[in-house]
Amino acid sequence: MNLDLKFRKLELYPFELWGQPGRTQLNDSSPEDKSEDTFLKKRGERGGCYLFNSPGVVGYMKQNRFLRATLAYGLATVAFTLLLVGRVLQAKATKIEMTPEHWAFPPGKVEFVQYHGNDAMKISPGTSPVSLKEMVFTNGIIEFDVEPSQPDFVSFYFRRQNTDEGELVYLRTWNAGKPTAPDTLQYAPMVKSVNLWDLLGHFQAACDLRSNNWNHVKLVVSGAQLRVFVNDTAKPVLEVPQLEGDVTSGELAFQGAAYFANLRVIPGEVEGLSAAEGIDPTSNDPRYLRRWKVSKPMELPPGRELFRGELPRPDAAWEPIDAERRGLVNITRRFGKNEVRKAVWLKVNLRVAREQLRHLELGFSDEVWVFLNGGLAFVDKNLYLQPLRKPPNGRCSLENATVNLTLKAGDNELLMGVANDFYGWGIVARFDDLDGVEVLGAK
Repeated sequence: MNLDLKFRKLELYPFELWGQPGRTQLNDSSPEDKSEDTFLKKRGERGGCYLFNSPGVVGYMKQNRFLRATLAYGLATVAFTLLLVGRVLQAKATKIEMTPEHWAFPPGKVEFVQYHGNDAMKISPGTSPVSLKEMVFTNGIIEFDVEPSQPDFVSFYFRRQNTDEGELVYLRTWNAGKPTAPDTLQYAPMVKSVNLWDLLGHFQAACDLRSNNWNHVKLVVSGAQLRVFVNDTAKPVLEVPQLEGDVTSGELAFQGAAYFANLRVIPGEVEGLSAAEGIDPTSNDPRYLRRWKVSKPMELPPGRELFRGELPRPDAAWEPIDAERRGLVNITRRFGKNEVRKAVWLKVNLRVAREQLRHLELGFSDEVWVFLNGGLAFVDKNLYLQPLRKPPNGRCSLENATVNLTLKAGDNELLMGVANDFYGWGIVARFDDLDGVEVLGAK
């Protein structure tokens, strides 16, 4: 076959999908004039791709549908490959050097050393977060190696705005060598300068953490979601369907008595993890009390309790507060950190068809007083630093308590006083059954 080296325009024959599912057929639309010149002229006017051409090649292609389809597939493959190459170049990994010029740290608290064959950063116990300079992180992959130098909290911040706001993953390194310890790894946000770990106990996990050796940690951050891997890049040890911080971007930082090495960041690469919020496993459960009214915080000096004489006055000011995911009424997010012991009142109204005994599962941090129709029904304390901490280990959870409430026929007012002076402040409440019970004001 004689091939001359002329460029001419040739439009690929269109084809469409039809017939049985999964079956592709070609629907040819050939020009009425079968001559080569008319064919090329018409196809050239309609645009297309330049192709080495000779009369023999054109005639052959005009008669061979398989060749035309193969050519179309090949061009599509080339385009897809170029797209992938562009994506790989865009998501180029950045290795962060463990040298002083890249980090902001307090004097005398950080050393840059050779350790176990790696350039490493050694952070002393009690040091404030050591932040990476000149990088604003939003989404992507973060990987690093860490070896604890003593039992401590070892923390990694991402999307950190300041000391008050950011996202945080940390290790309780005294659990090294205990692969079944349920709380070795923790995710928690910093919200209004409060670490909300005790309100989010469901975001802790076991992992096979090693002492006297490097541990490889990998985070995949995509919009609302997070996956964390520890010493196994195939299976995450923790999956967070909704990051709870009030931030979307910020700096990276380390904290804790440990050596850190081999920090690598791949901006924008999320390994297919959706950026959308994941499922709330409680969203289809109507038994949660999700719509409350809240009072302004008031100081509650140590030793003082909330009794009937402390109930809100009829003219008290209230504002609405709705539960977040998993039914959590997050008082910290509304009012922030308590430097001293403070309390608020929460109120919900119920309309009941008939008198009945109901059981209210109640999680709380840190202290709670429950009043039904003006009468004290329940008092309890969940104080992490004292023997009064509730299962599971002082976290706010429905496991904390069950309150028996005799609801009268008609309207009922349920009031809760909630006090706090230690980390997260909130409650979660769920009835055993709502048959014959209407939560007034609920959606």
